Amino acid sequence: MKPTDFSYYLTGFLTKFLPGETGASKNTIASYRDTFILFLRFLRDEKEIPIDQLTLGMVTKNMVVEYLDWTENKRRCSTSTRNVRLAALHSFFKYLQYESLDNLLEWQKILSIPVKRTEKKTINYLALDGIKLLLKMPDLNTITGRRDLALLTIMYDTGARVQEIIDLTPSMVRFDKPYTIKLIGKGNKARIVPLMDPTMQILKRYMEEQGLLKNSSNLYPMFFNNRKEKLTRAGVNYILAKYKTLAREENKLLIPEVFSCHCLRHSKAMHLLQAGVNLVYIRDILGHCSVQVTEIYAKTDSKQKREAIEKAYEDVSPTEEPVWQNNDNLLDWLRSFNK
Repeated sequence: MKPTDFSYYLTGFLTKFLPGETGASKNTIASYRDTFILFLRFLRDEKEIPIDQLTLGMVTKNMVVEYLDWTENKRRCSTSTRNVRLAALHSFFKYLQYESLDNLLEWQKILSIPVKRTEKKTINYLALDGIKLLLKMPDLNTITGRRDLALLTIMYDTGARVQEIIDLTPSMVRFDKPYTIKLIGKGNKARIVPLMDPTMQILKRYMEEQGLLKNSSNLYPMFFNNRKEKLTRAGVNYILAKYKTLAREENKLLIPEVFSCHCLRHSKAMHLLQAGVNLVYIRDILGHCSVQVTEIYAKTDSKQKREAIEKAYEDVSPTEEPVWQNNDNLLDWLRSFNK
């Protein structure tokens, strides 16, 4: 069967344009791929359009809007997920503007679909006592417990994203002082993050036990499962959830019920801010593209706001009891007040 123009351009977009011209990461390409898998499933199941007969001329702005609504209403996806799907579609139709001009007007209509507003959620993070409690939970008498302690400690101390932890290899660790670790973030951007001595000791003991200090192990995954396979996102989330549950059994006030791996990253950022670390340095540690992104932590930190207000506070309240409280005629006092 002869391929359609839709399959031709989509294949070129995913296999050549994204990795070759934009330098998109594997994770980004996988996310875009998933968007189009769902889009094709929507067209097949909801619109009864056979995938092998889909052409570019069939795709309209209304169809894309219906797909986005379908992801929210029928698949119960969040608004943020809807916007991720839209970003992938926008990228594809921007590509088509230069590759296929036959339906340029329709491509521009699709590109005019706006990103949907989302509610700004408050940042969820642990206090230092909460972090200490969480890191006490792994059983250090077992190999798995020692691995989990190393994983959670590195994740918190570096403020790393889950994928950055998954992609770690022994070659990314500098064992000479000053200790550092290299993280590969979004867009394959690398950054060097300092490691504190206690964290380094935990990591080094774990690596020695697992045989990861050998030169032959340089490119092995740093953290792996019982089958020696690199941990998945679900695997890392499972590990955190296990110890979160144990920690909540000990103290529910320190550990919130809803707490994800990304909250460890938020916790590190907030603790750095509360310790007086400049936002520029926090930006570099977290791998944010702009300090404006990092400013969200300053806006969230009520402790620093209170301390700043207290430093600037001047007591302007009267030291004596107001005269009018002893005055039977309040109206007379009010008329004469402040004249």
